[in-house]
Amino acid sequence: MTVPGLDCLGMRDPREQLIVALDVSSAAAAQKIVAAVGDSAFTYKVGKQLFTAEGPQIVRDLVASGRQVFLDLKYHDIPSTVASAVREAAKLHVSMLTVHASGGGRMLRAAVDAARNMNPTLMVLAVTVLTSLDDSDLEKMGVRGKVVDQVLRLSALAIADGCDGVVASAQEATELRNELDGEFLIVTPGVRPAGMGRGDQVRVVTPAEAIAAGATHIVVGRPITQAADPAAEARAILGQISF
Repeated sequence: MTVPGLDCLGMRDPREQLIVALDVSSAAAAQKIVAAVGDSAFTYKVGKQLFTAEGPQIVRDLVASGRQVFLDLKYHDIPSTVASAVREAAKLHVSMLTVHASGGGRMLRAAVDAARNMNPTLMVLAVTVLTSLDDSDLEKMGVRGKVVDQVLRLSALAIADGCDGVVASAQEATELRNELDGEFLIVTPGVRPAGMGRGDQVRVVTPAEAIAAGATHIVVGRPITQAADPAAEARAILGQISF
């Protein structure tokens, strides 16, 4: 099966599609997970919890060990502030980072320009609608339409302003591939192997469903990091996304 977006990106090894979320509160816990996963994953997500606890040094350490870092801090501020933050992130040699698409076109363009000037290979991803939200949540927030409508609106804006891709549930990935032209990344959180609980996610899919829908990357946390054998769980997930 050919997954849209993968051929042009040169991704053949399923390990290039798996991002392991280091949602822990210490560098020691993070490094323990990385060691346990071993060569079953290349890329690790450092989000707000770990970054707030340990600061940029954990990113430096992961990069120095040969891992790729997906810095998921979801920058959302005025354009100049976001551009400055992106420049600092680029100095850490992260491979991917996130900004909120709802920050608007000028902010997105500022982030992209800052990334390109520092490191042309740094991928800027725009977060669309958090996977903890559903249609009723958006209605309460005054957003018109359904989740998929908002995801499409924000994704179109992000791609038009130069972002390399978006962060969205795989439940919207098929629509994104159908409605938007070009090759772009779709990174999907809220991924759970079949039979596992949803946790605090609402829009959840399995790894195989995510890739089949057109996602280029999946973010998996607790199913791997809390497994008795993280490497074995990662390999099992890799088996599910190897088409």
